[in-house]
Amino acid sequence: MKKIVKAVSVLAAVFMLAGCAKKAETAVSENKTHIVVDHKGNEVELPVNIERVVIISPMPLPSIYCLYMGGTDKLVGMHPTSMAAAENSYLKNVYPDVVNVPTGFVKNGAVNVEELLKLKPDVVFYLASDKALEESLQNAGIKGFAFSTSVADFNTIETYANWIGKFGEIFGDTGRADSIIKHGREVEKFISARLANLKDEEKPSVLMLYNYDTSGMKTSGVNFYGDYWINAGGGKNVACELKGSPAISMEQVYQWNPEYIFITNFSPYLPEDLYNNSIDGYDWSQIDAVKNKRVYKFPLGMYRWYPPSSDTPLALKWISKTLHPELFADMDMDKEVTEYFKEFYGANLTAEDLNAIFNPVREASGK
Repeated sequence: MKKIVKAVSVLAAVFMLAGCAKKAETAVSENKTHIVVDHKGNEVELPVNIERVVIISPMPLPSIYCLYMGGTDKLVGMHPTSMAAAENSYLKNVYPDVVNVPTGFVKNGAVNVEELLKLKPDVVFYLASDKALEESLQNAGIKGFAFSTSVADFNTIETYANWIGKFGEIFGDTGRADSIIKHGREVEKFISARLANLKDEEKPSVLMLYNYDTSGMKTSGVNFYGDYWINAGGGKNVACELKGSPAISMEQVYQWNPEYIFITNFSPYLPEDLYNNSIDGYDWSQIDAVKNKRVYKFPLGMYRWYPPSSDTPLALKWISKTLHPELFADMDMDKEVTEYFKEFYGANLTAEDLNAIFNPVREASGK
């Protein structure tokens, strides 16, 4: 009997030691960190097991995060402008919890660091060009990781691929995004080949209304996404002598007299506002694009289609077909969007869904 008791005691001790070792191993794993270089070249030490993420900017990043991670898991904060897109996009249909992510740490466009601290983030993603925010995060002892919007010369497909690559370094490969990235690059090659023989005079002049509201108009010059879309889609950017997103006047638009106008989802105005000439202080009636009913609002799928997003391949097809309907007569955009959403998101779109994607509401601008 004494031998049996002794044996049981030894086994119990062995199991206890094994349990302690397991707990110690788990603790080490949970506290383990690694270095990831952000888009500013900063070596950022991050936990291997990140549990709490806040995304301040770039604005499309929350939607791409959801797609990469397969949901809102660990996302504890996002910018209200990103939320405005989420609430009016198809993203909430696939990941309904996204509308419950807190946004209260941003008031009137400014980040309240005290409120941000209450979210206890392991990492905060922010725009690389926002130096003031970077300093605020550093002063508050908040771990920040910078994402740039210009890592691929504003090529939206490659920018998205680069952002996904950074997510892979930060969180580990989820295996969800590779096929989307590959598809995007294939679409870009297809569109480029189809437009390769276009003569310069066959490329229509295009005005991109990047941000247009009661405060004024901003367009896209070179070194911004609009210039990529126009050129990749077979058009000529009327603002090609400007840089970034400069403010423009109606007098400048009269001089350009664009054949096509595209309005992004960062603007509350819709094509009918220009057609009906209902915007105070602006007379659009003599512009060719308006007279010929060639004003278009960028669609809104999983996110706004103007900046990089997981829908970027669709956006490239859409703008190319819009500018050159004859060259892409074989491309049915309803079918393209339906098949894409089914393949990459597992979503079965209805006719109502398609109508909402191609005709986004004013509220999606967040203004």
